[in-house]
Amino acid sequence: MSLEYDKKLIPRAKELRKNMTPQERHLWYDFLSTYPVRFQRQKVIAEYIADFYCHKARLVIEVDGSQHYEPESIVYDAERTAVFNSLGIEVLRFSNGEVGTDFRAVCAKIAYTVSDKCAK
Repeated sequence: MSLEYDKKLIPRAKELRKNMTPQERHLWYDFLSTYPVRFQRQKVIAEYIADFYCHKARLVIEVDGSQHYEPESIVYDAERTAVFNSLGIEVLRFSNGEVGTDFRAVCAKIAYTVSDKCAK
């Protein structure tokens, strides 16, 4: 299944790849970039840019900073998640704090979800 996307977002996605947050960088370089199932960084899907995307598992990983817990951001993130879900894509969200302090548990949750979704 091919995903439609807004091509105008490609330059912004490239910029975000170059300027990942420390937590995104940690998750990418210390886990996802070498994971046996391929992940992409800052993937444009529909009219949004996902932090990380695994096509095979149809899984988006989001790493959320404190701004994601503001009322407007909570609504926006819920809308994004609904769009991804409507495309058959599951979303896992982790806070910056979780990535920083409980990295192994974050990686285990991702690995479990990918394994479960790829087995179906």
